[in-house]
Amino acid sequence: MIHRQENILSFWQQLENTIDNLLGSEADNNFDADNLLLEYRNSLQKIDRNLTFHFERDEEDGPVEMVFGCDGYPESISSVLSLVGAAPSIGGIRFIAFNHRYDPVPAYIHLGEDVIELKEFWYSFRIENGKLFMAVYMQELPASLDMEPRIEAVMIYLDALIGEYDLMTRVSTLDWYELPTDPLDFGLRPMSELRDHFDTLKSQIKLIGLTYH
Repeated sequence: MIHRQENILSFWQQLENTIDNLLGSEADNNFDADNLLLEYRNSLQKIDRNLTFHFERDEEDGPVEMVFGCDGYPESISSVLSLVGAAPSIGGIRFIAFNHRYDPVPAYIHLGEDVIELKEFWYSFRIENGKLFMAVYMQELPASLDMEPRIEAVMIYLDALIGEYDLMTRVSTLDWYELPTDPLDFGLRPMSELRDHFDTLKSQIKLIGLTYH
């Protein structure tokens, strides 16, 4: 624990010393500072190998947001909270724990050359003994999920719809199925309805981890 805290302090010192160079490299909402970003990633790996970060800006003239996450690994939630809890105050940039909900939720996502639309996905879930079991449905479900860009897109959409923290701590299992010809006949719902459905039942769901199948 002491060693982790030392690495956290070291990361923030590194960022304080270099953030002006990073912000000065911004063009079209991107940073032309690959070496510096790699140094940040390497420093975060010393704290916890699951730590991630990315940058956002809600408004053109608003502050840059540096968002930290843990790539869906619940065991690393405490690392994210400890890291952001120790963040210094730096003008022009905000430090945020986990991907928050998006408003509005994007109707499509670009992943490389692929354009993946929210309307492609349906879902179902059930709550048993305070645990939420969720399933996602899509056409032409691949045998291997590892290299499927639509899986990555679904995870982005889930972050946008219910937030990364709730995804990790309130979804007990997440399963993947082939979309039937008529989803409504099977009681499925379009993914776009997930937020309202989830929020209505959230009080019934216990805080737990996330397991993939």
